[in-house]
Amino acid sequence: MPIDNDRVLIVGAGQSGLASAHAALEHGLRPVLLEASRRAAGSWPRYYDSLTLFSPARYSSLPGMGFDGDPERYPRRDEVGSYLERYAVALIERGAELRTGARVSAAEAGRQGFTVRLEGGEQLSAGALIAASGSFGRPHRPALPGLDTFTGPVLHVADYHSPTSLPGEHVIVVGAGNSAVQVAHELASQRRVTLASRVPIRFVAQRPLGRDLHFWFRVTGFDRLPPARAEAPPASPVLDDGRYRRALREGRYRRRPIFARLDGDQATWPDGSRERVDAVLLATGYRPNLAYLERLGVLGADGRPRQRHGLSLMHVGLGYLGLEWQRTPSSNTLRGVGADARHVMGVLARQLRGTRQRTRA
Repeated sequence: MPIDNDRVLIVGAGQSGLASAHAALEHGLRPVLLEASRRAAGSWPRYYDSLTLFSPARYSSLPGMGFDGDPERYPRRDEVGSYLERYAVALIERGAELRTGARVSAAEAGRQGFTVRLEGGEQLSAGALIAASGSFGRPHRPALPGLDTFTGPVLHVADYHSPTSLPGEHVIVVGAGNSAVQVAHELASQRRVTLASRVPIRFVAQRPLGRDLHFWFRVTGFDRLPPARAEAPPASPVLDDGRYRRALREGRYRRRPIFARLDGDQATWPDGSRERVDAVLLATGYRPNLAYLERLGVLGADGRPRQRHGLSLMHVGLGYLGLEWQRTPSSNTLRGVGADARHVMGVLARQLRGTRQRTRA
């Protein structure tokens, strides 16, 4: 199959894929977005119903298009999904190609580029490939003691939508991050909730000195910090406007060290006490969803890609977007992925120009 060196295949049409397509167009390339779902909104439509951005609209947009309305508000889940779909339409009008319902099952490398196979058998080739498929499709479910013998439902937060998703009176939420605390707070209005984590909850004020924390990130340059260890991103604190810490202090939900074991409908805690539990919700994060790259030999034993700053260490022309701490603390966010896309696509564009020159020679 002939390789088109002006073409870039982008797996995923969420925020990372869309930012990648925008950067490709800026370099005169022809991006083809391959989205497994029927909407160019990434995983946003599948998040829990009450999810709200942790950053104000002012700091939450992709390159070239801001959010409408009050820039200081915190957009909700459905608003973000609609914004991304409008962004996709604008890219198509500029020449990007979008294919929805196009799930990539495998990718292979050739002498001058890459070929991907879609479910159903169709193959597409291009000079460069961007893996922007996010992590929502690969929720992390740690091997906690007794999960296999627990008689109640065990859900990951990826499967949670609202308190009606869980039955019973007592729910254990496992985790110490933003999602764990947000969902525990929401459930506490209707359930008895225990927030179980290996480490204490670390809260950070959302609006220190009257300005959102992201204003200070920009002023101080925090969002431009280089990553510590890309293969082991540091844990993020819980952004709090006061309500989550206050609810914990007032006992509306409680925090305990992770249970020693589960057995039947009982949880045994490290102090030896036992109590009935009706459901467990794992807010334990995600891992890069990159199984379609296995044939390329680019993944480590943990499934994370071997890359530096979003560029493959194994194949010229292969890039990544949306990884945690890929280049900065904001790499996998709306506010940060645009800068990463410019960096990755700039390098790939130079590589593609070099390939064209060698081919002509």
